[in-house]
Amino acid sequence: MIRVAVVEDHPVFAEGLVALLSDLPGVEVAGVAHSGEAAIELVGRVLPDVVLMDLRLPGIDGVQATSHITAHHPQVAVLALTMLSDDASVLAAIRAGARGYLLKEATPAEIARSLEAVAAGQVVFSAAAGALVLTALSTSGVRPSVLPELTDRERQVLGLLATGLTNTAIAQRLFLSEKTVRNHVSNIFAKLGVSDRASAVARARDAGLGA
Repeated sequence: MIRVAVVEDHPVFAEGLVALLSDLPGVEVAGVAHSGEAAIELVGRVLPDVVLMDLRLPGIDGVQATSHITAHHPQVAVLALTMLSDDASVLAAIRAGARGYLLKEATPAEIARSLEAVAAGQVVFSAAAGALVLTALSTSGVRPSVLPELTDRERQVLGLLATGLTNTAIAQRLFLSEKTVRNHVSNIFAKLGVSDRASAVARARDAGLGA
């Protein structure tokens, strides 16, 4: 059974999603939230398997809520379901930790398949979002001139630190052990000459990582 939390600020669309999900075999609606703040509270209380997240929300937006949820509850998968199809929104959601990105024009079958995929630890995108992500990955790698004293993996870990992720969340994101992540963090501190996470994050952001 996949337990899904719905985050959607339009009541009619939220009701439609709940009805759709309730008709899917093996899916249970764990709750509904209409704002980013409510989403964070709901996820912390019910710990669903998947959060179906709108991005345009009152107060804390869906990207910020996604970042908070993935940092504090890395076992919870976030699947963005939104009308926003611009490059910035797609990349912001992915950087925040969303495991999938669908547009609201997605069919019930597409939503069902995507829920199953992200609940199983896979990553799924609509055709348009997937093309954008592939392009971004192929063209926006970390430049060698950015903190050259660090290895590629250390820059990757530092970038995730700068987004607010915990060691546990970073380990899950990169498929590493927590001990390995702790070792990377220690090496980063030593190479950058800093003694705490805040100082390391400040250096990262100055270098354009985790923005």
